Amino acid sequence: MKKITILGGAESGIGTAILAQKQGWDVFVSEMGSIKEKYRQMLAEHNIAHEENGHTEERILDADVVVKSPGIPDTAPLVQQLIQKGTPILSELEFARPYSRGKTICITGSNGKTTTTSLIYYIMQQWGVDVGLAGNIGRSYALQVAQGDHDWYVLEISSFQLDNMYDFRADVAVLMNITPDHLDRYDFQMQHYTDSKMRIIQNQQAGDAFIYWRQDEHIEEELEKRHHGCAPATTPSSRPARSGQPTLLPFEDDDFERLGLSFSQMGQHNKRNALAVYTATKFVGVDESLIRRCLTEFPGVEHRLERVEEKGGVLFINDSKATNVDACYVALQAMTRPTILIVGGRDKGNDYSVLSDIVREKCAGLVYLGADNRKLHEAFDPLGLPVSDTHSMQDCVEACFSMARPGQCVLLSPCCASFDLFKNMEDRGEQFKSLVRAHASL
Repeated sequence: MKKITILGGAESGIGTAILAQKQGWDVFVSEMGSIKEKYRQMLAEHNIAHEENGHTEERILDADVVVKSPGIPDTAPLVQQLIQKGTPILSELEFARPYSRGKTICITGSNGKTTTTSLIYYIMQQWGVDVGLAGNIGRSYALQVAQGDHDWYVLEISSFQLDNMYDFRADVAVLMNITPDHLDRYDFQMQHYTDSKMRIIQNQQAGDAFIYWRQDEHIEEELEKRHHGCAPATTPSSRPARSGQPTLLPFEDDDFERLGLSFSQMGQHNKRNALAVYTATKFVGVDESLIRRCLTEFPGVEHRLERVEEKGGVLFINDSKATNVDACYVALQAMTRPTILIVGGRDKGNDYSVLSDIVREKCAGLVYLGADNRKLHEAFDPLGLPVSDTHSMQDCVEACFSMARPGQCVLLSPCCASFDLFKNMEDRGEQFKSLVRAHASL
């Protein structure tokens, strides 16, 4: 019996473990931290061997295959040992794909993934097909495959997941854009990150579709590079991708008005999201009238330009999903009121200078929220706007209520990862919403 070790005991890892056991693998789950109670119970129900609060190296290095959480970097000492040993290291999606009958619509990109994925899933549900939502959102793909499978899957896929996907093939691949993000995981080399995103087309065939924003500054150049052979490996635990030859379905900003589309969500970037969704769902056969209706009725995504509440004439907006500079930029573009911008968190090698002009144009003040705000002070203090330095969400919200004036808005669009002060992006957004709603009116 072949041995598989899963590094990481959360949603992705537990789903992989259950599927692997069902398929006859000898399964072991290893978690460096503690396993949440609900996942511990799932492991117990299936009698799956596991450990937490540390790794047993001998047992892990004895595995025939390792599936690692996308959050574990290649620089981790144990991963380095596996690479040197030549042990195949896979993502959850790569491992699970051969066991599924379902067709896949796969979405990646630096920004817009979650809105686009959620909207495609919403339309597919309204269309009445058997569809699952998975990847970097929703329930584990592997667990859904193990528990019954679906005819279709809509998958949000991060660059970290793509790095360890090799034979996986997307029936429909959607690449929203490529802008600097997670450069700390890619040796601060934009080309390495770009190579990772372009893996979305690997193995695609002429009958498959590749949908992308034509005006992105990288994608068409990268397509040309990949037209004649293999793409780079991207990371030490990757291997070179086999370049695909899909049907190309690009879209441009002007297409939104040309097609006469309407979308329930604000901002130019959301028009692009809607165009990607329109193109993808039309390609797979959804009736156009249904697509158009769903675009106007879509309720939006939590933590993405989410209207929280208006108090004393000040509108509070939760955009906690904005974890890079470009996401903050497009959020500010969508603002129609003078804005108090909340920015900060764990920096990922961000270049804040690209925000200077739009901050000067749109913002009435800045509230820094992070364990270490020195880089923010260096970037934004010279603009001469009112600023406040905070290190907790409680202090941040208090500062916003003090700074904002009627007719303005407060926008949480942090540019950064959340892990310096919060459990995750969702925790950051939930704390913001809770404190705003509980605060006395201005």
